[in-house]
Amino acid sequence: MPAKDTRRFHQIAEKAREGVPLSLEEGVFLYRYPDLLAVGALANEVRERLHGDRTYFNVNFHINPTNVCEADCKFCSFARLEPSSPQAYTMSVEQVRQKLVERMDQPVTEIHIVNGLHPDLPFEYYLDILRDLKELRPDIHLKAYTAVEIHFFAEKFSMTYEEVLTRLKDAGLGSLPGGGAEIFADRARNKLCKGKADAAQWLEVHRAAHKVGLRTNCTMLYGTVETLEERVDHMIRLRDLQAETGGFQTFIPLAYHPENNALGKLPAPTGVDNLRTYAVGRLMLHNIPHIKAYWIMVGIKTAQIALSFGVDDLDGTVQEEKIYHMAGADTPQAITRTDLVRLIREAGRHAVERTTLYDVRWEDDGAPLPDIRVESSVPFSGHAGRKSLPVLSH
Repeated sequence: MPAKDTRRFHQIAEKAREGVPLSLEEGVFLYRYPDLLAVGALANEVRERLHGDRTYFNVNFHINPTNVCEADCKFCSFARLEPSSPQAYTMSVEQVRQKLVERMDQPVTEIHIVNGLHPDLPFEYYLDILRDLKELRPDIHLKAYTAVEIHFFAEKFSMTYEEVLTRLKDAGLGSLPGGGAEIFADRARNKLCKGKADAAQWLEVHRAAHKVGLRTNCTMLYGTVETLEERVDHMIRLRDLQAETGGFQTFIPLAYHPENNALGKLPAPTGVDNLRTYAVGRLMLHNIPHIKAYWIMVGIKTAQIALSFGVDDLDGTVQEEKIYHMAGADTPQAITRTDLVRLIREAGRHAVERTTLYDVRWEDDGAPLPDIRVESSVPFSGHAGRKSLPVLSH
């Protein structure tokens, strides 16, 4: 390795240690620097400065009420363009409600809800989903509807972003997931997902969400047609909005899955690319608190290793994930609290069960994981018992 590259790396490392924002050129340099372990170690320094050896997870599950979508994203294996298309589905509000009814005895604290852009559903459908779930479990946190969906609602129902978000918040929305960001660069975005919310609109939705008091996550899809420069540019745009609003909680790099979509000839990102992207994300996004390895996408083993490459969050128990499994993910669809804690412990980290907003529910003290269950004074079945809602207890 040329001595000038080593010197350049050490200069960048000093900036990162001091919390000075790195430039686009410096981010690209880190992507290309041959010593992956050095980049990972630097990202780990920043991670430990922020969080020590803590690694966060939560008890959550996913619901995707409809996969009917008028957008034709080339990388997507989940969406179906027409309601009559093979494998297209749309749940009723009652069917969505039933997903929570089936889990009323579980210590779930978050439901993650993402849809396709269905051309025919009324806005009340999305409001009713939130209302019904909150009626069943007032304590549950609803992380729902991506910025692309919010933009779609605003255009379809003639509202501003703030009006859409305020009505959803009044119905029970707690925060926004980070999906739909894909890659911000126009060149790549036009090839991948032309026709849906663009980069400026995605960012503006999150700006509006932060303004009305909603925390949000942010993502980046990598491993398709984007360049390294475009990846780093994407991170810088997220960092700039965070400097303005402070509303992002977590950055989640999303690895492309090639099966069952129009980009199937492209190879999936390698393990090295996954780990380097986590590390560069941690180093570029000095002002976003958390970096998450979504184990559904990269696999449990890679996610475990990523805890030494800048990552401090493993997402959660998930359950019934559809979007990435329809794209060919061969990871489990759920993982238990016990297994998550074991994986974190084996990585030499300290497990912390969190809420969506990173309040601590439980910290690992080395003792066996306590049983956390949901109890109700009466059996729950369907609509009966709404006046006797369960509470979490240890």
